[in-house]
Amino acid sequence: MTAGNRLARFASCEDFRRAAQRRLPRILFDYLDGGAGGETTMAANIADLERTGLEPRALRDVSSRTLDGTFLGVRHAMPVMLGPVGSLGLFRAGSEAAAFRAAHRAGVSACLSSFAVTRPEDLPQGSGSDAFQLYVLKDRGRTQAILERVARAGFGTLFVTVDTAVSGIRERDLRNGLRRITRPDLRILADLASHPRWCMERLRHGLPAMMLAEGWPEAGGTYLEQAAFLAGQIDPAFDRDGLCWLRARWRGRLVVKGILCAQDARIAVDCGADAVVVSNHGGRQLDGARSTIRALPEVAEAVSGRAEILFDGGIRRGGDVLKALLNGADACLLGRAYAYALAGAGEEGLTVFLRLLAAELDAAAALCGITSLDGIAKDRRNGLKPPGAGATDSANA
Repeated sequence: MTAGNRLARFASCEDFRRAAQRRLPRILFDYLDGGAGGETTMAANIADLERTGLEPRALRDVSSRTLDGTFLGVRHAMPVMLGPVGSLGLFRAGSEAAAFRAAHRAGVSACLSSFAVTRPEDLPQGSGSDAFQLYVLKDRGRTQAILERVARAGFGTLFVTVDTAVSGIRERDLRNGLRRITRPDLRILADLASHPRWCMERLRHGLPAMMLAEGWPEAGGTYLEQAAFLAGQIDPAFDRDGLCWLRARWRGRLVVKGILCAQDARIAVDCGADAVVVSNHGGRQLDGARSTIRALPEVAEAVSGRAEILFDGGIRRGGDVLKALLNGADACLLGRAYAYALAGAGEEGLTVFLRLLAAELDAAAALCGITSLDGIAKDRRNGLKPPGAGATDSANA
């Protein structure tokens, strides 16, 4: 079966998720698929989006439609961006570069994680809104060096993640021995051996290293050692003053990621953020936090018109993107959804997934009587209820 025929059988994010589960050792799939604690927040991100309604509208001319949207200073083919996902290079060799290439072909942009394998200098350059995601470190000199490096590499947008003062406790990783993968026991070895395609790829390409650890000999020699070192360097004292410090040193667009309430959104904008991301880190940090679709209307009301509002958490379908736009977002970030596609089916798989997402978004907008997604934001600014906005229900109360 050719790759084209095989990929023609993929019809949804869940199909790619199952492919990733088949291909990856369980220890890595659980890292990608899991969340903090009992994973209630992770589940709520999806469940609350599913309960958020869309209102079909009839007797409207929707024969001419566009998905184009402008955010972060650039016109995109649809209001979607590939968000920062750490460890992509562990799931499949070359995944970060593949993600950027697929995003550019689809007319959207991407964001490189601090926990990436690929060097920022080695990524394909795209629309001008490609971004780098930063964790502010205790060592501000080292943080400044990272800023200078990514600016030289051509990134004009910086995402600073602010919801990781400490790392969330992820039970799947504790149970399956992720931190012991460099010293595997028999159970881990059996798991790896049962996934020969992944193992052969790792043998061909060698063990990955984290690109930020270049020149940091104290970080260790393996990716997981380096990731643990970097996590320990994230500054738990990073606050409003720290954000102002960062704003003064970054000349490009600054996006604050990890906002779930109006007060934090106002602080970010007061410190000079150009955009905020309504995000709970995909449910990987504080289990029990509310879902992002619940938090979105509050944040949108607080800062709309002062900063752009991006959204992530639970996006699996084009209809989910439309729901976020109708509830106050200017654009959405994809996370696990595109990582499943890359891990399960590679760059071609991600290309197919983005096409499916665009087709779903187009169909959902048309059936809601919407011909331009830019019109949604205009209606909100004018105090009008956009076509397609369902009645407020328990998911958004």
